[in-house]
Amino acid sequence: MKIIARTFAGLEEILEKEIISLGGTETIIRKRAVEFKGYLETLYKVNIWSRFALDVLTPIHKFQAKTTDQLYKGVLDINWSKYMSEDSTFAIKTIVYSSHFNHSQFAALKVKDAIVDQFREKTGVRPDVDTYKPDLAITLRISEHKCEILLNSSGAPLFKRGYRRATGAAPLNEVLAASLIEFSGWNYKTPFIDPMCGSGTIVLEAAMRAKNMAPGLVRKDYSFQKWKNYDSEMYETMIAEAKSKVRDTRVIIKGYDNDLEMVQAAKFNLKNLPGVSRNVTFDKQDFFTLEKPFKKAFIVMNPPYDKRIELLDTESFYNKIGTQLKHHFEDCDAFILSSNLDALKRIGLKPNKKTVLYNGPDESKFNHYQLYSGSKRYEPSMERKKFLQKNATSELDYQEEE
Repeated sequence: MKIIARTFAGLEEILEKEIISLGGTETIIRKRAVEFKGYLETLYKVNIWSRFALDVLTPIHKFQAKTTDQLYKGVLDINWSKYMSEDSTFAIKTIVYSSHFNHSQFAALKVKDAIVDQFREKTGVRPDVDTYKPDLAITLRISEHKCEILLNSSGAPLFKRGYRRATGAAPLNEVLAASLIEFSGWNYKTPFIDPMCGSGTIVLEAAMRAKNMAPGLVRKDYSFQKWKNYDSEMYETMIAEAKSKVRDTRVIIKGYDNDLEMVQAAKFNLKNLPGVSRNVTFDKQDFFTLEKPFKKAFIVMNPPYDKRIELLDTESFYNKIGTQLKHHFEDCDAFILSSNLDALKRIGLKPNKKTVLYNGPDESKFNHYQLYSGSKRYEPSMERKKFLQKNATSELDYQEEE
């Protein structure tokens, strides 16, 4: 079957790589999505294992429509009894980019009418709409006059892993947090630190990755489990296989925050993720007074950027982050995600790499800073050294002149 996994902008390539590793074939990168071919087993596996997908859809019908009557007829052409019964509940989400349909909710209403009318005519009973937890999650996608009906196999978005039940004012999406770990190139052996951990999302995603724990091991509910062709034996076998692949590791992962309430929230979330507590600790500690706990470490952080969490002086705050990293975390690799691009420049360190990502609608940068002892001084050429010696000019003077 044709399958589509949706994600955030900037994560398409790592999602494609992940899908190939999970058995997807004939992959095509789309805007914020990856299209691929696979079997029912592949669809289950991507839902259980994907760290970078938001949901997994499968198309069931394509048609063209420029009017609401044509949209109604196109939906009516689908044999809905193949996918649901009159006792089922359903919900419709719309993705509309069309000059013919400028009201997405009205388009969704026509889809609902077609489904209900078909069942009422066949059975005399109509299925009900349930927007909270439907048996069948339907997606209508319209691009100008091209219409497509898809079934959402995930139900609730896949970033809802099931472990995060306490959050703060600015929680980081789990999919985005997982992508930071991927982009950092962490080897799952070097100690890992998030010094501004909030409710612990980055830390817990790092722990799951280090232990090769599938995100779907905590979550128990998918929309495909209510489909008519649901293979419970296949699903249970895949869950058992995922459990067998969880590995032991001695890597140390630490989260710090200066807000005790956030530390308590992180510890609560940790309890909802069985099997990782031996690797993870959360402590109340201000980053600006934190002493380096390891000789080398990977530091990944998403500091506040004065949008959902107010800062008195954002630029000064970011400058202090750079100073603390430079003077107290030498020989470490630091990675900072921020949507405040001007403040990010105040870090005062030259990034080795910049990755553009999106935190919700906000463009963000995920910068890598390779920290080192002392300062990197300019090394003059041999000719320049001879000139300096001959003219009794210091290297420092030369650098200042340059």
